[in-house]
Amino acid sequence: MTKNKFTLIIIFINSFLLSDYISNDGHLYDVEIHRDEWGVPHVFGKTDRDTAFGLAYAHAEDDFETIQDVLLALRGKLASDKGIKAAPVDYLTSLLDIWGTVNQKYETELSSETRLLCEGYADGLNRYVQKNPMRAAKGLFPVQGKDIVAGFVFRTPLMFGFDKYLSEILKKTEPDLKKLAFNQQEFAMYGSNVIAVGPSRSSDGFTRIAINSHQPWEGPVAWYEAHIQSEQGLNISGGLFPGSPIVFKGFNDSIGWSHTVNKPDLIDVYKLKINPKNQNQYLLDGSWRDFEIKEVKIKVKVFGPIKWNVKRKVYRSVHGPVMKAKHGMYALRYAGHGLIGQIEQWYNMNKSNNLSEFKEALELMQIPMFNTVYADYEGNIYYLYNGLIPKRSTNHDWTDILPGDDSKLIWDEYYSYDELPQVVNPKTAYLQNCNSTPYRATVGNSNIIKTLPSTTGIETFQTNRAYRANELYGQNESISRQDFYNYKYDTKYSEKSVMKYALDRFLSEVQTDDELLSEGIEILRNWDLSNDKDSDGAALALQTFKITYDVNDFDYDYEILFDNFEESVRFFKKEFGKVNVSLRDF
Repeated sequence: MTKNKFTLIIIFINSFLLSDYISNDGHLYDVEIHRDEWGVPHVFGKTDRDTAFGLAYAHAEDDFETIQDVLLALRGKLASDKGIKAAPVDYLTSLLDIWGTVNQKYETELSSETRLLCEGYADGLNRYVQKNPMRAAKGLFPVQGKDIVAGFVFRTPLMFGFDKYLSEILKKTEPDLKKLAFNQQEFAMYGSNVIAVGPSRSSDGFTRIAINSHQPWEGPVAWYEAHIQSEQGLNISGGLFPGSPIVFKGFNDSIGWSHTVNKPDLIDVYKLKINPKNQNQYLLDGSWRDFEIKEVKIKVKVFGPIKWNVKRKVYRSVHGPVMKAKHGMYALRYAGHGLIGQIEQWYNMNKSNNLSEFKEALELMQIPMFNTVYADYEGNIYYLYNGLIPKRSTNHDWTDILPGDDSKLIWDEYYSYDELPQVVNPKTAYLQNCNSTPYRATVGNSNIIKTLPSTTGIETFQTNRAYRANELYGQNESISRQDFYNYKYDTKYSEKSVMKYALDRFLSEVQTDDELLSEGIEILRNWDLSNDKDSDGAALALQTFKITYDVNDFDYDYEILFDNFEESVRFFKKEFGKVNVSLRDF
């Protein structure tokens, strides 16, 4: 990002005119798809709707199967194509009342521009199926704009772990929610990073932002890269998921932004008291209430063309969706339930040209999570701990199962946009988030003061990536272009990291007379915390210590660590003929 808007020069190696499709309302699409040397589609349309049409067609060319699987799930038809293992996904669509929400609010709570965008994307998929009919699942197409919106409504609660709570509830024993709430999940040791540096911290006066969000390589939440441009002001490049007509993170010629996953406490579970005389009633404030009950039919593929119809009941209480388990019935309440405007908020972010417009988009408060870091060509940088965070009483332990018979525990209010942790243009001219606390988004006295209560579940820890960012970007007050890149690709563990803590403690306690193990200990002792390809100590350390994001979650057990260490040393010696194995070779 520079002080002046830039011109993007692209060499196209494949171009495609797509202007032969008329929508049901008589719109003739006017769009061209060009692919660059990496195959990335650059979609140019007269209107935003045209670009959505072209984007859908291009994405279908590259990954139609995944898009179709998403649509099948939204329609409650995934099991009819994939078999019994997909049946829970079809049930979940009904449990969350996806279509009740979309059908009720599509016409009234989305702007006409957003609806046209979604209709354009749907038409692009329909056009692809017209040209490739053998690839389409029977009875799924044509799709409509509502299908596209339903994808956002369905996907959102899964992004903050709703499915994990369902799995925990359905276990044979009463659920243990404390390991799910307040960031107690078992994290794989990877994550997203976003780092912004303003003009006063750059040696050349430029503004830069590193957009580095991590997702799986394939599947419904894998990034797809695209550039879309219309004559209505849309000109955005970045990453999106299958089924999306707009970019989730990226840049236009004025601004850039990215998200990282945050983990506020957005889900609560209530155990319901059931009427012994009527299993379809639950107790609330001293009175029996009727469940809202709906029977759903799930068609399951058994073999070839043979399908089996399964009937299941979906229960809802005033709290939200209800799950029936062997040990009771549980209601779940989650942030953003009933909202439909996620796509509209991202659409407005895509079309923003300055900080004011970007903030207006965020103020819609339709997206229930995600740290957001922003930078623009005028030199502004901004961080928001975005979230639809429930306002809860501080008199209860919200990380545990709640009594379902007290309506005072059913929250219906969120912290406002202005109450969320945020900072704009700190004096340090530097911001970062690496799946870490919002209260250390920068360095020095410019950090956000903690104001929200612990019941929000807002992270208080730093990840290694956050520590390293602050040690590198945060300590250099005149960052050159090369510095910025060097820091971005830094591979070291911080001196404050969980890895450093685990390593030091283990080395202070370990004792052995075994010559081979002693060699391994010396390798660990001499390791410089680097994860470069040629590092000798990294492979052994990574095999010995299974670390966590937060040091408070790290369960240090010397016996387990020693067993890991010994097994790794002997494995390296057997497979490589030596103990000092580089990360590259490993």
